[in-house]
Amino acid sequence: MPHLQSRAISVQTHLRDQVADALRAALIAGELRPGTVYSAPTLAAELGVSATPVREAMLDLAREGLVEAVRNKGFRITELTDRDLDEFTELRTLIEVPTVGRVAGTASTEELQALRPLAERIVTAAQERDILAYLEADHRFHLELLALGGNRHLVEVVADLRKRSRLYGLGHLNVSGQLVASAREHVELLDLLVAGRGAEAEECMRRHLAHIRTLWAGGTEDR
Repeated sequence: MPHLQSRAISVQTHLRDQVADALRAALIAGELRPGTVYSAPTLAAELGVSATPVREAMLDLAREGLVEAVRNKGFRITELTDRDLDEFTELRTLIEVPTVGRVAGTASTEELQALRPLAERIVTAAQERDILAYLEADHRFHLELLALGGNRHLVEVVADLRKRSRLYGLGHLNVSGQLVASAREHVELLDLLVAGRGAEAEECMRRHLAHIRTLWAGGTEDR
């Protein structure tokens, strides 16, 4: 029994989506462990719902590469290799670094400053070791920043890459307080963008993604 933290699941049209979000949160918190097989009825009992929306949610997570079906047993949480993490980082670097440079030259000061509350929320969440608040603000900051580049398909690709990678290893890093330095890089990046320093903003984003990769490595080793 994984003993998932209590997360309210209301009876609504999108119950499947709510269950999927709850399972992603459990992955982030380290309640669901990579390599372990979980049955839909067991998870359903933990979440207080029927097994059907759990199976449906698990199929969604399988399409994202987060879990894999195990015949007659349930679903196994996917383990990431160092090569997986390297390739995710390479893809994000190829996409996000030049996009940030372009945004520096096209976005207005007002558009960029609108992201400051999110950047500051990331730092606060890291300092308070609130992993879910950190990831929610971090997710919004990165995708809303990229959206200023005007390519919605690019944003969707990065969102998918984040789903496949950012869920692993961060629970331990949050406990150890190692996320604070990474969190502060969001404020630094925003300051460079507001100042119109595109080349430096690109380098900041490149360094930030490399920093994330290092944090992933530490989290997976300790796991």
